[in-house]
Amino acid sequence: MMDYNSTKQYLLSKPDAQEDYPFGADVMVPKIKGKMFATLSLNSGVANMNLKCDPNHAFELRDIFPAVVEGYHMNKKHWNTVILDGSIPKGEIERMIDHSYSLVVKKLKKMEREALELSYGKDVLYRD
Repeated sequence: MMDYNSTKQYLLSKPDAQEDYPFGADVMVPKIKGKMFATLSLNSGVANMNLKCDPNHAFELRDIFPAVVEGYHMNKKHWNTVILDGSIPKGEIERMIDHSYSLVVKKLKKMEREALELSYGKDVLYRD
């Protein structure tokens, strides 16, 4: 099961991920090259995070997992909120994080993206 701490550790293990708190001390925002790829916070003791997602896949995940809902305070077409209540397998949560990270990396400036690809390899950056 992934809780706040294990999820934070996984988010920040992504290549060049930086920890930021632009929305206040209670919302951790991991970024790649200044672009957010997730948010992580606690709500009544339960961790939840927002993750970017391909729109078609976002709706599929919401249908499969009751703990995946429309992105809270986000563009609901492109973001999901994932409630870390133990109902979603760890591997699936990691896959959702990888997908979000990959989508953001793909939208970086060409120079930034290519530098990351040279440093880490495409197979590490794009785990969809």
